[in-house]
Amino acid sequence: MDALEALIRHVARLPGLGSRSAQRICLHLLKRKEQELVPLQQMLARVSETIRSCARCGALTTEQETCQLCQNPKRKSDALCVVEDMADLWAIERAQCFHGRYHLLGGVLSALDGIGPEELHLSSLVARCKEEAVQEVILALSATIEGQTTIHYIRTQLASLPIRVSVLALGMPIGGEVNYLDEGTLNTAFQARRVLE
Repeated sequence: MDALEALIRHVARLPGLGSRSAQRICLHLLKRKEQELVPLQQMLARVSETIRSCARCGALTTEQETCQLCQNPKRKSDALCVVEDMADLWAIERAQCFHGRYHLLGGVLSALDGIGPEELHLSSLVARCKEEAVQEVILALSATIEGQTTIHYIRTQLASLPIRVSVLALGMPIGGEVNYLDEGTLNTAFQARRVLE
């Protein structure tokens, strides 16, 4: 396999892209090598070296040990929104329906994919709830079987703590994923969240 074919196959593995889209992207980059390919290559190298996970919440950050959201004194410290990944955090931030702090799990429990509690940031979630003055944990996870399994697991882990645990409500379709919801739906889901018993 030559270098171009290998590149096209690699690009085609990215989410939302197929082989034809990958071909178009690769050809575009090669046609505009100096204007597009070289700057993209440099940017990817820079991102690879500087982007890391926030030591507190797990969000992506650059150079700082903690992200801008965790450092922001205007954000409510008593509410913690648990999300699967950065795409979910960005969706909630776009909707401007939550003004507290976040905790990224890095995925959801999935027996089929071999993802157990040890592969996720669950122990650090429990530790944060104990160490910080958290009064409410909002579980903003997708309405999939894996998301619901993760919600149940977290609820049992937090059961002994004096914390209100809630989940998103209205507008979250069964099987829906948080990062694909529009801002209005997310806002409604946050406002109508329900406490888990």
